[in-house]
Amino acid sequence: MSETNGAAPNAKRLLWAGFMAILAAGVGFSVRGGILGQWAEEFGFTMTELGAITGGGLTGFGIVIIVTSLLADAVGYGKLMSMAFVLHFISAVITLAAPAAFAAGGKDAAFQCLFWGMFIFALGNGVCEAVVNPLTATLFPNNKTHYLNILHAGWPAGLVVGGLASALMAAKVVDGEVVAKATDWKIQMSLFLVPVVLYGAMLFGQKFPKSEAASAGVTVGEMISSVIAPLFFVLLILHALVGYVELGTDSWISKITGSIMADPQKGLMLFVYTSSLMFALRFVAGPIVHKISPLGLLFVSSLLGVAGLTLLGNATSVVMCVVAATIYACGKTFLWPTMLAVGSERFPKGGAVAIGLMGGVGMLSAGLLGGPAIGYKQDYYASKHLEESAPETYARYAVAEPAGFLFLPPIKGLDGAKVGVLEDGGKELANVTKALADEGTTDKNNEALNAWWSDAQSSAETDKPPVDAATLQGGRMALKVTAAVPAIMAVLYLLLIAYFKSIGGYKAIHVSDSH
Repeated sequence: MSETNGAAPNAKRLLWAGFMAILAAGVGFSVRGGILGQWAEEFGFTMTELGAITGGGLTGFGIVIIVTSLLADAVGYGKLMSMAFVLHFISAVITLAAPAAFAAGGKDAAFQCLFWGMFIFALGNGVCEAVVNPLTATLFPNNKTHYLNILHAGWPAGLVVGGLASALMAAKVVDGEVVAKATDWKIQMSLFLVPVVLYGAMLFGQKFPKSEAASAGVTVGEMISSVIAPLFFVLLILHALVGYVELGTDSWISKITGSIMADPQKGLMLFVYTSSLMFALRFVAGPIVHKISPLGLLFVSSLLGVAGLTLLGNATSVVMCVVAATIYACGKTFLWPTMLAVGSERFPKGGAVAIGLMGGVGMLSAGLLGGPAIGYKQDYYASKHLEESAPETYARYAVAEPAGFLFLPPIKGLDGAKVGVLEDGGKELANVTKALADEGTTDKNNEALNAWWSDAQSSAETDKPPVDAATLQGGRMALKVTAAVPAIMAVLYLLLIAYFKSIGGYKAIHVSDSH
């Protein structure tokens, strides 16, 4: 076939193996977003603590992309993908050990299991990401844009697969009442191992080509020196903002929209819809970029991001949630890949290092800032709302110890386990207590929650409306405040457009043009 001229005989097989590896990352990310509520109820986490767990995963992703990009040529693509395969399985073992750790060491022990499980999962994802980008460029030297778009469509495809699975396994709610429990989160979390096994099988025994950088004779030192420039620093800042607003928000979006629509499953299905839209749009990114400049597309995408998040934060119905989420999805779709394309086009000698640095910084921003900060915002606005509207209720449902984030003040967020008991009227707590009694075992965490509920139950009917309202307010305000990030991005993109106009317009630079 003409599109594979100059490509290795096994190019398509390696491409789809890379697609499957990115899909595995998307499945894990999507499923995790759907089970945050179960983690909060089972282990008593606040939104800030859940944000730290999701952020830990993205942080590991960012670190390993940067490091692996520097080592890829020396270590080799095949060995690195084998390492990713092993890391994915280790992460599953540690994550699934959280209930046992909770029984033995309480909330802190469960937190450590989930945090490090997500961190190691992200290490595997990061190794894959750092390898498959330059690998695809090497495999298809005459059609890089086309095949890189196909490769990165694996991410939203994974979000769709994971989101559909989570929606089918989520708790069934009828008229605000839970009529069927959610499938155990451990089963849901294990789903990402299916594409992991598939990409491992597809890569087994395959020969990998030398990297494009190595073939061109560009050294790692030359790659690094080529990106030491003010423009590249601006691109890094912008991509950090992209990571914050896209991946940081995606860690929470299904949970928040599920709260707005009063049904967690609707939140998951909305996430599936927007991910499907993102998947389809990424196949037409090339033609769109050819019609308007990459920076023009990024500017428009940022404006759509501002509008989408603001509308979501103000949505009061399912229809408005769908409209707002559609606008937001159209905005976020092109940000990540188009930013990588701009970095590659303006700094061609940077090769895998340039793309790796940008991708790594984006992931680090999402992990260290986006996920935790959006969790903190939910805690801050929810606790503030409940403390003002129902101070006695707030005292019953707040965690014992306040926690802050970076320079932001410590606050007492709402205890996820207590809120979960309130939501279902203590039904799940009673089931767990009965199961422990039947087994002849005791659990100090269960005993403490029962002791609290014996006092709080009498006021549950009056507590539930203000707690629900506070949780909803926290989610809404977190989205509206986050809309400031794409607004800042839009301003920076306008400045870049003006800069390039002053020097003759934006254009791609080739390795032969750079010195």
